[in-house]
Amino acid sequence: MSTPLKILEKYWGHAEFRPLQAAIIDAVVARKDVLALLPTGGGKSICFQVPALMQDGMCLVISPLIALMQDQVNNLQEKGIEAAVIHSGMPFSAVKETLQACTSGAYKFLYLSPERIESNLFKEYLPALDISLIAVDEAHCIAQWGYDFRPPYLRIAALRTELPAVPVIALTASATKEVETDIIEKLAFKGYTIFRQPYKRPALSYSYFEVESKINKTLEIINNVKGGGIVYCNTRKQTKDIAELLQLQKISADYYHAGVSADERQKKQKKWMLGETRIMVCTSAFGMGIDKDDVRTVIHYDMPDCLENYYQEAGRAGRDGKKAYAVLLATSADITKARNLHETRFPAIEVIKNIYQSIANYLQLPVGIGEGGYFNFNLLEFCNNFKLDLILVTQTLKVLEQEGHIQFSENIFLPAQVCFTCSKENLENFEEAYPAFEPLIKALLRSYQGIFDNRISIFEKRMASICKQSIEEIQKQLQQLAAMGIIEYLPQKETPQIHFLLNRAPAAFLHIDKDQYLKRKEAFTTRINTLIHFATNPDCCRSVFIGNYFGDIDKNNCGICDYCLSVKKNKIEADTFTSIEKQLFVLLSKTPTPIGSIFVALAKEDKDAVWEVIHFLEAENRLIMNEEGTIQLV
Repeated sequence: MSTPLKILEKYWGHAEFRPLQAAIIDAVVARKDVLALLPTGGGKSICFQVPALMQDGMCLVISPLIALMQDQVNNLQEKGIEAAVIHSGMPFSAVKETLQACTSGAYKFLYLSPERIESNLFKEYLPALDISLIAVDEAHCIAQWGYDFRPPYLRIAALRTELPAVPVIALTASATKEVETDIIEKLAFKGYTIFRQPYKRPALSYSYFEVESKINKTLEIINNVKGGGIVYCNTRKQTKDIAELLQLQKISADYYHAGVSADERQKKQKKWMLGETRIMVCTSAFGMGIDKDDVRTVIHYDMPDCLENYYQEAGRAGRDGKKAYAVLLATSADITKARNLHETRFPAIEVIKNIYQSIANYLQLPVGIGEGGYFNFNLLEFCNNFKLDLILVTQTLKVLEQEGHIQFSENIFLPAQVCFTCSKENLENFEEAYPAFEPLIKALLRSYQGIFDNRISIFEKRMASICKQSIEEIQKQLQQLAAMGIIEYLPQKETPQIHFLLNRAPAAFLHIDKDQYLKRKEAFTTRINTLIHFATNPDCCRSVFIGNYFGDIDKNNCGICDYCLSVKKNKIEADTFTSIEKQLFVLLSKTPTPIGSIFVALAKEDKDAVWEVIHFLEAENRLIMNEEGTIQLV
């Protein structure tokens, strides 16, 4: 058996593991149940991918994030590791073909959404699958009172009855003690081990500003902090508007949200990852699975709805361990709106029933049918047709999901599908006549079994990699092969859909568990109030505040958040601070100066006070000290 490190080196090219990864892998290989709490950027996927590659059999990966599942499958395939994905929106034939291939050991990893494990088709194939490990990603979704509860997660434990000897690894970036307990209980852990990485990010400076003009403050921050950044917004329109405003100020910026096509999102993301775009203005749709270590700034233009989301998104800054800034902006109106957000997020039950009726009318779906069906659903068109508020409808859809009636997926990714329609003899003649198509034809035949007999889902990115061509060129060739009668080609697409989990009910009798609904509302109110408290009146170091929330035992102040800086500044008399600050700027305006020379020049001042002012100005990004101890103005 290969060692974990050899597998890491072979497939990922790394010489060593990140903190806790090796210990987690050892526990999984020892067939223990594992709960891994690793912050954003902590390398969670390695923790189940490496041990799965060390063992016979297939790893079943359960995740609610279709885009992330697809990215991970693509990444594994590029490494030469066989992986497949099953998610909402895939046609029945494609799901069946994938499961059939799994029974013959064609894949090392099968990614699927939690609701798929409940399908009759999956249950039919389950006894024939050689499953060695179950990985549950985004495991906090199992907590009913948590910030991202998803009912299908509650049914994952049923797998353990079918696969009693198969260990489970549950992974999440953020979980309170209550959520940890829920995960362990709901996944029926036995003989388990918990691994926690501290929530403190020593080089990440948290700060909050209540301002009149958020765009002016955003420009000030971006101009003062060099390097790449992310600006998070709550609405799609804002992302485009703010990106355009930044561009007018000669700042390289782009926007990203779930309404942008898959190809466009991929192009935007690639340019940002390569540093061709400096600032990405986006909704929370951006960031999942992105591993860019040199992000210097994350600005929240709008308040998120809980500390968990804020921590994960802010944590995309400074993954390289170097100084980075997480800035939360708000106006007084934003704070007032946040305090009342629970009323918007949890509509009255009668309102929910009325919108459910409107959805049925829009889909022309009679009472008593629809279970298991997928229906195209244009959210904006629906809101316009029925004169409904977009936010209200969006929140109602989430409630209907949590109550187990529907599943709404705004971006259903349907991979391209191909089937050869000519005979093998005619194909050979065609390749001789048109040799330019031969590399793609050979790649299709070698990569996808049964493509001569059935329509098979293919991944154009993988074909482009094998043929050493661009995706655009591969798509062009596929279109030409279809036009010439060699293949049937269905291009990839994204279609917003509603999946009815139950038959459509009469709206008046729509079942909503009122007690649980009100408990979720109460839990949400507590979370939003905690975030407001964190922003406006933390009473302690912001890193310590976050650590306390998640149950960390480290109570040491970070020394670089705005709270810590204000405490440091207050320790020095205001006149003394201003005097040292002025002397430093006069000295440094002439030339970068070694720290020793600064102390000589400011010999009349208290040495500790000089250090405090230097640290404060460095944290404020107004001066910088290099590794040799030379200080210069930013």
